[in-house]
Amino acid sequence: MRTLDTWLPPAGIAFLLLLWEGSVRAFGISAFVLPPPTAVARSLWTGLSNGVYLQHAALTAGEALGGFVLALAAGVALGALIAELRWLEKALYPLLVALQAMPKVALAPLVIIWLGYGIQSKIVLAGLLGFFPILINTIAGLKSCDAGKVDVMRALGAGRWQTFRWVKLPNALPFVFAGINVAASFVVLGAVTGEFLGAKEGLGTLILLANNELDTAQIFSILLMLGLLGFVLYSAVRFAQRRLLAWAPAETIPST
Repeated sequence: MRTLDTWLPPAGIAFLLLLWEGSVRAFGISAFVLPPPTAVARSLWTGLSNGVYLQHAALTAGEALGGFVLALAAGVALGALIAELRWLEKALYPLLVALQAMPKVALAPLVIIWLGYGIQSKIVLAGLLGFFPILINTIAGLKSCDAGKVDVMRALGAGRWQTFRWVKLPNALPFVFAGINVAASFVVLGAVTGEFLGAKEGLGTLILLANNELDTAQIFSILLMLGLLGFVLYSAVRFAQRRLLAWAPAETIPST
């Protein structure tokens, strides 16, 4: 059964690629509309072999990673403050609801105007998209703590910080990681969105150049690079989650 689980994902991908290739050739679909996987593979190999894709991917990865760190620090810190301070929750909750309902991509032009076309605006955009999943899950995790455990800590003379450190934070970690898993994908989207609006380098810029040249195969190959980048970041988060939450029962870890 374990062998089947190992081979099933790559077998499914291989089947879809064969179906894609066969459909394009059988129905005579123009490569401009839908290039076959072989054309995408050639474009990917060209971009990797000449180093262009790796150069631009490194920049996009740096922007996404910077946004991820920003979202993690701000989301956990603000989430902890809101969960612990009732007056702060009442003061910020309406604003947070309004910002959460607002399409984050719509804020991209403002961020570009305020911070310019440099890497700072891309990091902030990436962080903005990753911020809310972490914030919401941090608040939910801290508020879901068993009141009985908190009462026991208080009865033992523990202060607010000790209760937070030894009871509330461990309880919230599975929720926090659920938000981090979502943010890992969103930060890549934020970085590319910033590159779309104004940048000289990055995978988003390459997509725009390929679009201007009507090179659909290259667009697909760059999208594949972006997917790989998101997968690597997500896998790193899952690895850290398994290491740090080895003590947590599987049923206590929210699904993502």
